[in-house]
Amino acid sequence: MAAVVHAPALPARRRRRGLDTPSAWSRTGVLIGLVALTVVTAFPVLVVALAAFSPEKDVNSWPPSLVPSGLTLENFSALAGRLPVLAQSWNSLLFAGGVTLCALVLNSLAAYALARMEFRGRTVVFTVLIATMMIPFQALLVPIYEMTAELGWVNTFVGLIVPRAADVAGIFLLRQFFITLPRDLDSAARLDGAGEFRIFWSIVLPNAKPALLTMALFHFVNNWNDLLWPMIMTNDSAVRPLTAGLALLTGSATGAAPYGVLMAGALVAILPLVILYLLVQRRFIEGVALTGMKG
Repeated sequence: MAAVVHAPALPARRRRRGLDTPSAWSRTGVLIGLVALTVVTAFPVLVVALAAFSPEKDVNSWPPSLVPSGLTLENFSALAGRLPVLAQSWNSLLFAGGVTLCALVLNSLAAYALARMEFRGRTVVFTVLIATMMIPFQALLVPIYEMTAELGWVNTFVGLIVPRAADVAGIFLLRQFFITLPRDLDSAARLDGAGEFRIFWSIVLPNAKPALLTMALFHFVNNWNDLLWPMIMTNDSAVRPLTAGLALLTGSATGAAPYGVLMAGALVAILPLVILYLLVQRRFIEGVALTGMKG
């Protein structure tokens, strides 16, 4: 009987490994694509930064030029003269920070109930909450304003914060993370006599730090950048956030918009968010990766 000669398996493995491993050209292509995407994304921020330090004649020149004839701080000086920047930055911090703290408490409680507790109608409640996300905020703006006005909350931080204190997107984000945590932790805690709040506080929240940080960052950035709600709820510079204050710098006595001053204000408003993201970026990316993995 003739012997069967088998081809060596090593070259096949090498060929398969060569197909599975990205080549140097493909890695170079990915790198070029990422660099191009970064440039496109960062280009508006670069324009804002250059315009903020450019003389007014360069900002309003035509055709426009990205390279200024010189660098100056006159736009920042004019901004400080036209707008209480520090006071309104503090107002933005109180507004965005207050909404974020309230959302962390209320959203996490609601998400825990929807993810870890069994009660009749839980699926219906969750479905209704998700359905409300299809209602645009502008459609609810007038009734919300009328309610806050009846309560005397116009031109107050309470009026700015309370209507934004909880939202369905935050509840959904935390619920998706909470349902991925092992239920054996809850069962073990209940055997030790722990109640629902003790389980929520001592077991679920410590294991959900990435998701909580992700939701907190989303809320802080969205409310720091918000313009419509602060413009509706405030007409006093004492409680007006920075974005609403900058929106009022749309013209001067001559009717020309002070673009250099506006860019200086935009840069001042951007910097705190950039610093915040740099501080929490690793946890933020981890939280985004871990949430929404289970329905």
